[in-house]
Amino acid sequence: MTNPKLGQWRAAAEKEIKRDPDTLVWNTPEGIPVKPVYTADDLEGIGHLDSLPGMKPFVRGPRATMYTGRPWTIRQYAGFSTAEASNAFYRKALAAGQQGVSVAFDLATHRGYDSDHPRVEGDVGKAGVAIDSVEDMKILFDGIPLGEISVSMTMNGAVIPILANFIVAGEEQGVSRAQLSGTIQNDILKEFMVRNTYIYPPEPSMRIIADIIEYTAKEMPKFNSISISGYHMQEAGATLVQELAFTLADGREYVRAALAKGLDVDAFAGRLSFFFAIGMNFFMEAAKLRAARLLWTRIMEEFEPKKASSLMLRTHCQTSGVSLQEQDPYNNVIRTAYEALSAALGGTQSLHTNALDEAIALPTEFSARIARNTQLILQHETGVTKVVDPLAGSYYVESLTNDLAEKAWALIEEIEAMGGMTKAVNDGYPKRLIEEAATRKQAAIDRGDEVIVGVNKYRLETEDDLDILDIDNKAVREAQIARIEKTRRQRDPKKWEEAIATLREVAKTGNGNILEAAVEAARARATLGEISDALREAFGDHSAVPKVVRKVYGPAYEGEPEYENLVQRLDEFARVLGETPKVMVAKLGQDGHDRGAKIIASAFGDIGFEVIAGPLFQTPDEAADLAVAQKVHVVGMSSLAAGHKTLAPQLVEALKKKGAENVIVVVGGVVPRQDYQFLLDHGVAAVFGPGTNVLDAARGVLDLMEGKRRNV
Repeated sequence: MTNPKLGQWRAAAEKEIKRDPDTLVWNTPEGIPVKPVYTADDLEGIGHLDSLPGMKPFVRGPRATMYTGRPWTIRQYAGFSTAEASNAFYRKALAAGQQGVSVAFDLATHRGYDSDHPRVEGDVGKAGVAIDSVEDMKILFDGIPLGEISVSMTMNGAVIPILANFIVAGEEQGVSRAQLSGTIQNDILKEFMVRNTYIYPPEPSMRIIADIIEYTAKEMPKFNSISISGYHMQEAGATLVQELAFTLADGREYVRAALAKGLDVDAFAGRLSFFFAIGMNFFMEAAKLRAARLLWTRIMEEFEPKKASSLMLRTHCQTSGVSLQEQDPYNNVIRTAYEALSAALGGTQSLHTNALDEAIALPTEFSARIARNTQLILQHETGVTKVVDPLAGSYYVESLTNDLAEKAWALIEEIEAMGGMTKAVNDGYPKRLIEEAATRKQAAIDRGDEVIVGVNKYRLETEDDLDILDIDNKAVREAQIARIEKTRRQRDPKKWEEAIATLREVAKTGNGNILEAAVEAARARATLGEISDALREAFGDHSAVPKVVRKVYGPAYEGEPEYENLVQRLDEFARVLGETPKVMVAKLGQDGHDRGAKIIASAFGDIGFEVIAGPLFQTPDEAADLAVAQKVHVVGMSSLAAGHKTLAPQLVEALKKKGAENVIVVVGGVVPRQDYQFLLDHGVAAVFGPGTNVLDAARGVLDLMEGKRRNV
């Protein structure tokens, strides 16, 4: 079928724009050609168009009435340094209309370290709340009735001690584990791909996940045992097709792990949940959620469940963090509002909206209120909740839904042919594809092909200064250490020793359930670090070897004078220097977010620098040792999690102690402007904040090297 009016439209369009209308086709990063006009012809052969909400294949939503019966849950993700501060925030937010609690933990907690561990000096209380024991967890939920309020916890690496502490805290509040409702993220495969807050290798990590699914299926019928996350994939640079495919392939792997434990699929499938990012491609993001439900139904039908609820994909969404910008930051309110609307039109079950200042710091109460009210206005003032799936039947959206589903399914089948997601993750395949996509996107932004308002176009002459939340990391750590010491003094050493020994034995032998043993250890007041260490003894630590993609950023600039001039200038300096300028990209502390570091390493390598990619989770001393051993000229510290004021000065001092004071130290990433002078005063040569063009950063580093040589 061909619409006879299309020929008339083409003629009118060509007359308007004085060229072939096919030049208006937009090729998305996913490889989907988006046409300027869609008609009924584009829906030919799509099989789900007559489906209804709450019915297989659930494209139009998992519930029949969706928001007309009850709007999505407003679930704001937050954690502020201490359990006391976070508790105060949650209670205020619940009083102001928030409908569930979503906990952000600090990076020391994520990586299974107690706050007194020497490796986490710069991480405690940064980017989330520090939880070391049941005592912290009890304070975190003091005055919040856990039998009534649903709690979501973003935790993967240290998922066992966190969930055990939560269960015991509930008991001591008078709430049985069977009454607890909420979600634990418990999605370790994506950690190996992008976020890197893993602890143990993939195989034992999969066993932990299966044990949690088993325990919660039997003991916690209201609790979601896993939230399979694509969010962090998109934040790391994945295309929407990659986010869809890798997330659903992860889900398939987790189902198989649970079935291998002998569980019936209907005993746990209805408690699986998902977590997707919502970025700025408005219609495609809405279509992505519809496609996700379609594909998950297809995947789950393989396991022949008897309950319809086992086929449903239910999801939480969060607006994009990476779309937020430091420059002209009030634009972030607008970005978040559009992303929230897209999530609602796509049919999310709960939503977090980011605050305007999250490009540079934890949100303040002021910015968090705007973020929360964005959802309240959307629910109560726009009419968006009055109709189920208002985009259904749209030529464009239905076509996008189908295109995304087809491309994602092809990638899912490719993963399946490799032996499944655990095998693909071990081989590093998804990680490489995501890093290539991230580097390609950064090149498009730097070139101006992808417009970011206020950053690479329509930029203000002056910058807005925001009042940001500054965490006194030293004070938080000291308070946490005092509480840990008190907990250890007051516990029964015999009960503690027996519980830890049992946990260690269960982990080593495979006889018993790890979470069940950990609950007993938490009850005996074993700390998060002690429980994690018992599992480390059984499983070992996972250590990734950093790899850098090449020939992605450079080819995007092929023939561009700006790029070619920089390459030539670097080549000339190398001849004067007598060697290729060598840059080490360092990730210090427990911050595993390495998108920025990988992009810099990849782009600088294409430009002509020799790049050393340091491993994750280094201490300043370890980074200095590597810099000296590799005889680098520059160390670039990549920061995202607010540890820069502690870690960067320590790195400068460590280099001095090793006789390498001539090594230039620069810092890049999420660094508030008010911290720049502090870093410069403590020996950092330059700071490249959020939104810095990579070519500008490379020129800045080369300027520093040339200046250093002139002054020698």
